[in-house]
Amino acid sequence: MRRIPKYSSEHNLYEQIARYLQLQYPNIIYRFDIAADLKLTMGQAVKLKRLHPKRGYPDLFIAKTKEIKVKTVLGSGYSLVEIKPLGGLYIEIKKDGEKLTKKDGSWRTPHIAEQAEALEKLRARGYKAEFGVGFSEC
Repeated sequence: MRRIPKYSSEHNLYEQIARYLQLQYPNIIYRFDIAADLKLTMGQAVKLKRLHPKRGYPDLFIAKTKEIKVKTVLGSGYSLVEIKPLGGLYIEIKKDGEKLTKKDGSWRTPHIAEQAEALEKLRARGYKAEFGVGFSEC
């Protein structure tokens, strides 16, 4: 297996995780949300804000391989059976060593609290959704 270089920032960690997924699971479907890392013009930022008005969306989504059969009865009396993917995993990625909580157990920053709230909403909808600190937790 190819050696994966060390990372120094969250974005480099994204690249390391992407290479790992490509090598270990070549058929996996995943997507990184890199919008926060982009330098956008004011017009682009306004468009992005209209499309994604809420903050805290996780950095990585991995589509789950579990499939379900969905049966639809058509007006003609025929049944249509489709195989559809169900669920997935969301990971909010943090660089190695980053602390999420204070000593009292509260979230370290308002931004991390927003991210934790988004993860909780995803869990309530049946997704696996977690923080991952460093490569080994992701």
